[in-house]
Amino acid sequence: MAVKRALISVSNKEGLIPFAKQLAELGVEIISTGGTKRALEEAGVPVISISDVTGFPEILDGRVKTLHPAIHGGILAVRGDERHQAALAEHGIHPIDLVVVNLYPFQQTIAKPDVTLAEAIENIDIGGPTMVRAAAKNYADVAIVVDPADYRTVIEELKTTGSIQAKTRQKLAAKAFRHTAAYDAMIAEYLTNLAGEDYPETLTITYTKKQSLRYGENPHQSAAFYAKPLGAAFSMANAVQLHGKELSYNNINDANAAINLIREFQEPAVAAIKHMNPCGVGVGATLLEAFTKAYEADPVSIFGGIIAVNREVDRETAERMHDIFLEIVIAPSFSDEALAILTQKKNIRLLTLDFTAPNGKEKTLVSVNGGVLVQAADTYTLADAEWNVVTKREPTEKEREQLRFAWNVVKHVKSNAIVLAKNGMTVGVGAGQMNRVGAAKIAIEQAGEQAAGAVLASDAFFPMDDTVEAAAKAGITAIIQPGGSIRDADSIRKADEYGIAMVFTGVRHFKH
Repeated sequence: MAVKRALISVSNKEGLIPFAKQLAELGVEIISTGGTKRALEEAGVPVISISDVTGFPEILDGRVKTLHPAIHGGILAVRGDERHQAALAEHGIHPIDLVVVNLYPFQQTIAKPDVTLAEAIENIDIGGPTMVRAAAKNYADVAIVVDPADYRTVIEELKTTGSIQAKTRQKLAAKAFRHTAAYDAMIAEYLTNLAGEDYPETLTITYTKKQSLRYGENPHQSAAFYAKPLGAAFSMANAVQLHGKELSYNNINDANAAINLIREFQEPAVAAIKHMNPCGVGVGATLLEAFTKAYEADPVSIFGGIIAVNREVDRETAERMHDIFLEIVIAPSFSDEALAILTQKKNIRLLTLDFTAPNGKEKTLVSVNGGVLVQAADTYTLADAEWNVVTKREPTEKEREQLRFAWNVVKHVKSNAIVLAKNGMTVGVGAGQMNRVGAAKIAIEQAGEQAAGAVLASDAFFPMDDTVEAAAKAGITAIIQPGGSIRDADSIRKADEYGIAMVFTGVRHFKH
C-alpha cells in the first residue's frame, strides 16, 4: 500500500514535526487543519488546508471541519472496487492513504479540579473519532495512526518497502479502535456519574496498560497491570519504586491489601501482609515501636512479607527491617539513612506512595466466568457504626481502644475472620475459614499465652455461642462483632456468664 496522501490532525503533537517532514521528503502530500496545520506551516512542512480540499470553511467554532464527503470518501473508498473508484472520479475526490489523528484531550480536561460541564462537553471530539473509525474500518487500503509511538514504524516501512505492510495496518487499526473505545468509555463514565447512575444497563470502562508482568499468580499464568485513567490517587498504580526487582502480580495484590489496611490508622502503624491477609499489625508512639509489634505478632509469617507503613521510614526502623527478609516496604518516604541501609539488599522492593492522597469512590470489580461483579467499595468505618454494648459489663477504656484497633484490622482479613489484639498489636489472626469458631481457634492457638487479656474482633455475627465459649476459655476479655444473628441472645448470655464485655456494631465486613 503506497502512501501518496496523508491527513494529519493531532491533539498530541509529540514527534509530529520530524514525522511530517519525513513524510514530505518521501513525496507524501499532507492535508491538515487547525492547530496541527499551523504547527506544520511554522516548521516549514508543505501542507494543504482541509478547507481547500472540501471547498467549505470550518464552521461552528471548529465543530464542523472534516465531516465532509471529500474527506470521508477519500478515506472509505475501497481501492479495488471499480464503483468506488468511479464515484471518487465523478466527484473529484482524491484517496487518502494515511490518517494520523488523535483526539481532543477529554481526559486531561475533566482531570482539572475546576472543570465546568461546558468545558468537558466542548472537549468531546466528533470529527476525530469519525475519521479514526473510518480509516480503521478500511485498513485494507488505509493506514491509521493514533499513537506517536508508531510514527517510527510507519516511516521505516515506507523507506524500506515503499509501503505500509498489511500486518502493520491491521495492528494499527486494532489500536485505533481501542483508542476510540477508551475515549468513548471515559466520556460515558463522566456523563453517567453526572447523571447519578450507579449501575447502568451496560458497564463501559477502560484501563491503560502500566506494565507487563513476568507472570500471574503462578509462573504458568501470563499477566499485566492496568491502571484506571483518573482513578484513585491512593493506588499502587501511583506508587514510585525506588529500589529492587520488578513488581510481580502477587506483589501488587498484596501491596494493595497492605496500603488499604494501613489507611485505617492515624497513629504510626505498620502492617505486614502475606497472601492478602495481615499476619502482623502494630501501632505505637513511633514507627519503630509499631514495626516491632507487627514483627512480634508473627515473626514466622512476616518472613518474605509485604510491609506498609504510614510514616517516613527512619534509620532505626530500617535497621530492624534489614534484619529480616522482606519482599516490599511501601511508605510515604524513606530517610537517606534508611535508604542506605535497606538498599544493601539487592532484591527488596522499596516504594513510596502519598498516603494523604484521596482514595476516591471507585467501585470494586471481581471477575467471574463470563462476567464481572460490581459493588461499592467497603469504606464503612467504625466511626460510621453504632457502638452498642449488649452485655452487662461495659468495656474499659483500654478495651475500647483495643477493640477499635482489632475492628480496623479484621475488616481487611479474608472471611471468616477473627482477630485477637492486645497492647496495640495483633496477637492472633484466623483467616479464610469455613466456619467462625474454626477461625477463632486458629487465632487463639496462634496467640497462645497472649490470648489472656486480649480482645476479639469478628468480621460477621456469631451464628452460635461457641466462639464466645472458645474466647472465654482463652482468657479474652472483650469482643466486638456486628450482631444480627437469630441466636444473638445465646452469645450475649454466654458473654455475661464469663464477664466478657461485648459490643455490636450493626455492620459486617465480609471479604471473600
